[in-house]
Amino acid sequence: MSYKRFSPEEMAHKLRQADVELGKGQTIAAVCKLLEVVEATYFRWRKEYGGLKVAQAKRFRELEQENARLKRLVAEAELDKAILREAARPNF
Repeated sequence: MSYKRFSPEEMAHKLRQADVELGKGQTIAAVCKLLEVVEATYFRWRKEYGGLKVAQAKRFRELEQENARLKRLVAEAELDKAILREAARPNF
């Protein structure tokens, strides 16, 4: 099986599909085979995206991207402050 990275929307959709199949009486192993993921991936997804709907998963991804952008900005600002502190320090 090849590696494929799924978007949060796809994960939420696959989890909802898994819930339907489990409701029909399928085993977790059979559902994972249908979804083309291993059981560990299924349980990890369920833990992270279990109660999310597709729209909520999309919003979650947008918030993660925004958070990463803001962290980069703070890191750059801290680096600029450190450089200015270093330049302002007397060289005795």
